Amino acid sequence: MSVTTPEGATSPMDIHPPDTIRDERRRQAFKHAERFALVAAWLLIIVVFAIAKPDTFMTAANFQTIFGSQSVLAIVALALLTPLLAGDYDLSVGSMMGLSGMLVAILNAQHGWPLAVAVAVALGAALIVGLVNGFFIIYLGVDSLIATLGSGTVISGLILWMSNSATVAGVSPDLVSAVIETKLLGVSLVFFYALAIAIVLWYVFAYTTLGRRLLFVGRGRTVARLSGIPVGRIRLGALVTSAIIAAIAGIFYVGTTGAADPTSSASFLLPAIAAAFLGATCITPGVFNAWGTLVAVYFLVTGITGLQLLGVQTFVQQLFYGGALVLAVALSQLAHRRGERQA
Repeated sequence: MSVTTPEGATSPMDIHPPDTIRDERRRQAFKHAERFALVAAWLLIIVVFAIAKPDTFMTAANFQTIFGSQSVLAIVALALLTPLLAGDYDLSVGSMMGLSGMLVAILNAQHGWPLAVAVAVALGAALIVGLVNGFFIIYLGVDSLIATLGSGTVISGLILWMSNSATVAGVSPDLVSAVIETKLLGVSLVFFYALAIAIVLWYVFAYTTLGRRLLFVGRGRTVARLSGIPVGRIRLGALVTSAIIAAIAGIFYVGTTGAADPTSSASFLLPAIAAAFLGATCITPGVFNAWGTLVAVYFLVTGITGLQLLGVQTFVQQLFYGGALVLAVALSQLAHRRGERQA
């Protein structure tokens, strides 16, 4: 049966030649493959370790540990997203996490302050740190890498001074219960707190004017300023948000251990940065996004856990995170440039 068109009418094949249709289909297929490549890689390493260590890796207890124990890292990685979207870096998130945890531990365990008041003080300190970072970066023009690296170092010194370089234990059991002991579907509640933060950030980034302004500022501050966007206030808000989310991570971290260590928070910065950049290669390639960051965190954690179960030495963890960071930055830059070319 043949299909005819009225005389003078334009055939759909003339509007969309077969080669153009095939090229468009290839582009769409590549786009979907790029969006979910990291998810596929995550599933692949799960399969590999499941074959290598079926008795220990593929157990409910192992996955409950993976999702529950590394949720604080996920929150720290999420804290980095708002300044990164606005074109800034916040290298003080690890130190801010340590400061908030230490404040809660000292005020609650040593001075007997109510837990809620200690938490409020920790969040207030985060607000101050975010404002100070914003003052140096936005109003004095100091590069965000330098400013936040310096403020993070100062905060680390404050933590050592406050704690006398010693672990502070005895935090209220209510915090421990609310963070790690109470479980839902066998997973500690801290995982669901991280999930809730990711949902809020995803909604703000994807469906609000503020999220679009963040992205616009990060893509081009001069153009954004000429368009009437208050660039300084957007960047300041991003830095304050980053500090507050990092402080929340510190509070939850104290809840997972019942104590505050003056130096342990420093180990969270590198994997959090690696996860944030690696997350920018998936779900929404070329853009820092919450879901991609969560996938990246658990991709990295799954790899580390599998290697540990195989008996690989501890130093491999640093190699894994460092290599992932370099690869993640390279891939996210490629995705960003491709997105700009397509736009």
